[in-house]
Amino acid sequence: MSDTPRQMALGLNLVAAGAHGGGWRMPEAKTDAAMDIRFWKQMAREAEAAKFHFMFWADGIAVRSSAKDEEQLSYDSRIDVFEPLTLLAALSAVTEKMGFIATASTTYNEPYNMARKLASLDHISEGRVGWNVVTSWSEDEALNFGRDKHMEHSSRYRRAEEYIDVVFGLWDSWEDDAFIRDKASGQYFDPAKLHTLHHHGEHFKVRGPLNAARPIQGYPVIAQAGSSGPGQDLAARTAEVIYTMQKDRDEAAAFYASVKGRFARYGRSPDSALVMPGMMPIIGRTMQEARDLFERLQELIHPQLGLAALAGSFGDLSAYDVDGPLPPMLADSNAVKSAHVRLAKFLDGRALTIRQLYQFRAASGHHLIVGTPESIADEMQDWFEHRGCDGFNILPPFYPQPVRDVFHLLVPELQRRGLFHTEYAGSTLRENLGLARPGHFHHRQPAHLAAGN
Repeated sequence: MSDTPRQMALGLNLVAAGAHGGGWRMPEAKTDAAMDIRFWKQMAREAEAAKFHFMFWADGIAVRSSAKDEEQLSYDSRIDVFEPLTLLAALSAVTEKMGFIATASTTYNEPYNMARKLASLDHISEGRVGWNVVTSWSEDEALNFGRDKHMEHSSRYRRAEEYIDVVFGLWDSWEDDAFIRDKASGQYFDPAKLHTLHHHGEHFKVRGPLNAARPIQGYPVIAQAGSSGPGQDLAARTAEVIYTMQKDRDEAAAFYASVKGRFARYGRSPDSALVMPGMMPIIGRTMQEARDLFERLQELIHPQLGLAALAGSFGDLSAYDVDGPLPPMLADSNAVKSAHVRLAKFLDGRALTIRQLYQFRAASGHHLIVGTPESIADEMQDWFEHRGCDGFNILPPFYPQPVRDVFHLLVPELQRRGLFHTEYAGSTLRENLGLARPGHFHHRQPAHLAAGN
């Protein structure tokens, strides 16, 4: 083990026009941020100046909403967003060391295309790419890909496990030094260093090889966001960054212990992955300023948006009085199961009105901290030191001021405490996160593949 003090990893998750449901309506908010490439380039440069490890996109391939109709949908600000792999390519060109982790679904993409895109992006970015592996949760995505309904939860995860194996195998089509490009002999690659996949499985039949050289990082950094039992197993087998949603330290510590406790069965060390829950800071220079900002944000959550946020767990609530009591939750959900279970646990013993719950839910699905830079850093430090996380994925409520408060107020406080680095450790995302570069499968089989098959 290294004698270097443990430090946080920090990611920046810039969601559409802001991660808070009412944030884009703030008078000072930039309402068109989601599709403004100049804004994104500037945020990328500023995030790199603040030494963030990466920017992160939690994406879907549909207008995803629980809205019951187009009228209700029209109050949702997360409609127009860039496709993240495309955006990643643009932002990598204006930065030097910060990484980029993009979401792509194993349910609605083919593994060969995904392996090729990510290998290309790893070369384009000079080794700064990560892939957030998701199975998708929204029925809306199914309707865009020739399905009448979403694939069942356990089936999605079986497909995802095979999908990842195929992608890893394709990235190992070529050894690192396979392309000799010998002008004298005329030989472009060494045929002994080509490994054609020839995969036949339950879900995929893929011959290979990949028509791209092995990624600079060996494999792009693998992130995973599922918190259910199958999601934790997939993370323990494959993930190096684990994105999760917890709202208190004890819950976070329990998840941390649960997911890292699964690593040994796949031949992996718990230190081979970083658990990074989402966190939304509402920052004020005083506690009163922070509370006032939060109250303004909460008041701007439109009831139509709030009711849609509850539909996945309660169904259509439009006939109910929003200031009346909550009806019973639906028995089950085929969407984000872990979130459904967490909500049921949260409501146990609480008597909330529909409005109170939708303000809680539509504000953010992640942990929301209201305070000064010092008090927010206190809570982050508490989670970190009690092994509730290895860092955080930070979601600003709107733009641009809250994200700049993170850069200029919160990050310096974390650095002052020695909790966050002041310079990048290397040039690739793996180096900066302290993650090992996987050797080629032919020479050194990765533990998560050796034990997973």
